[in-house]
Amino acid sequence: MKSEPSALRDFTVDRRVWLLSGVSIGIGVCATGLAVLLLRLIALSTNLFYYHRFSAAAVSPAGSPLGHWMVVVPVVGGLIVGLMARFGSDKIRGHGIPEAIEAILLHRAKVDPKIAVLKPVSAAIAIGSGGPFGAEGPIIMTGGAVGSLIAQWMHVTDAERTTLLVAGAAAGMSATFATPVAAILLAVELLLFEWRPRSLVPVAIASATAGLLRVYWLGAGPLFQMPALSGTHRIAFAMGALMLGGLLGLVSAGMSRLMYAFEDLFEHLHVHWMWWPAIGGVGIGVGGLFFPRGLGVGYDNIAVLLHGNATIGLIVGILIAKSLMWAFSLGSGTSGGVLAPLLMIGGAVGAMAGHLAHSSVEAQAFWALIGMGAMLAGALGVPLTAILFSLEVTHCLPALLPLTMACIASYLVTSLLMPRSILTEKLSRRGYHLTREYGVDPLELVIVRELMSPLSIPASVPGANAKLPEFYAYADGTARGAAEIMAMEGLETLMVIDRGTRQACGTISLSDLLRGRVRTVERENERLRLFDHVPPERGGHN
Repeated sequence: MKSEPSALRDFTVDRRVWLLSGVSIGIGVCATGLAVLLLRLIALSTNLFYYHRFSAAAVSPAGSPLGHWMVVVPVVGGLIVGLMARFGSDKIRGHGIPEAIEAILLHRAKVDPKIAVLKPVSAAIAIGSGGPFGAEGPIIMTGGAVGSLIAQWMHVTDAERTTLLVAGAAAGMSATFATPVAAILLAVELLLFEWRPRSLVPVAIASATAGLLRVYWLGAGPLFQMPALSGTHRIAFAMGALMLGGLLGLVSAGMSRLMYAFEDLFEHLHVHWMWWPAIGGVGIGVGGLFFPRGLGVGYDNIAVLLHGNATIGLIVGILIAKSLMWAFSLGSGTSGGVLAPLLMIGGAVGAMAGHLAHSSVEAQAFWALIGMGAMLAGALGVPLTAILFSLEVTHCLPALLPLTMACIASYLVTSLLMPRSILTEKLSRRGYHLTREYGVDPLELVIVRELMSPLSIPASVPGANAKLPEFYAYADGTARGAAEIMAMEGLETLMVIDRGTRQACGTISLSDLLRGRVRTVERENERLRLFDHVPPERGGHN
């Protein structure tokens, strides 16, 4: 009998990816429109709160003529957000990205339709009333909500619904920052929990669609201009970037702990959580009184840092006032993102390093960029996203190699010091375990014939007298495929069939499959023995 071709292949993908890709184009359009709408709402809220005028022109709260009355504005905004969360949906509280992860992992990628409306409105009010947050987290959550809602209207699986949710989230980030490639990487490093064509392709299409439309609706990139850099390939720059990256790893770990320390503080208050954002607004108002430039998103501050002409006063204000305002208010459970504040704080650390080294304007801009990327890599635990994001928002390609070293150094430090990132810690506190380490299933690397128990007398499958189970595995199939059949059918043993001869050649059991994991366990034990074992001649024990 002629042998059938093996069903094994590098990737699992089918024709439904075309359907998801087509839908992702529409999701990219919707997410871009929502990103534009949210940015306009933030500008409108800022004008209403601080200038008492109806305008969507981009302005900073720092120039408000309210004087000392500016202290009250964030309290009013926090009170409104608290009421929206209490009587609308408490899912609008928080950064945005942890909520998207929670929807993917715990709620089958289903998002309440109210989130698509309440999240951007609450974020616009929180930021427009002076909240020192970024718009990216709410936009990611809102874009993800739109992707989820579209998927819920369609007949799709849970995995496909997750893909469309993440496609909306990536498109939202791409539209906000003009970073389509970094948005795709963020999806892979943080949201998808897999690397497969069936999910990567639709997400990439949605992100690219948003990046394309952004040019027409918000303008072309880069988001931040930088002076021309030269000589960044020198060893001195590389070593400096490595050390600065390590320092930013410590800073990012400290910022995460500071924010969650404030969250713990609010948890011990004997008042309903509805009032917490208003209390957080007190911190914003007081901080804004001493450092007005700490109010709002603060993209103008990032632009100054990346121009290389930031003053010591601005840098110190960001490192002290902005950091405390952001950590305290976000710990109160209000609605706002973490990306822009972290970029600003990291850029300020880098700019301070440039000042201490008496660097030129161009070099100070370079160190601010390195600090910005390293902060993002360490705090979020996404080094590849941080590298590409920093390059896409500045188009500063000469900084690629030092930026890579800084981001990896920061990522290493926080990986050693922090069990969770600033985004996944919230899920951990709710009692859910989330691993960020992705690898090929060990059973995918083992063939069934390596584990099966051979039959002494082969039996033909088509034979009339052969009493074989209805479900079986091929000898050249993977152990993972056999395990999935057992799990779905509730079996403890499978007959193994030779694909070429169509004869039963053995059986495989659950205990056999457990042996398939021995190879991975032995590799891990070998690594542990390498570091833990002390040779007897040096005083160790036998």
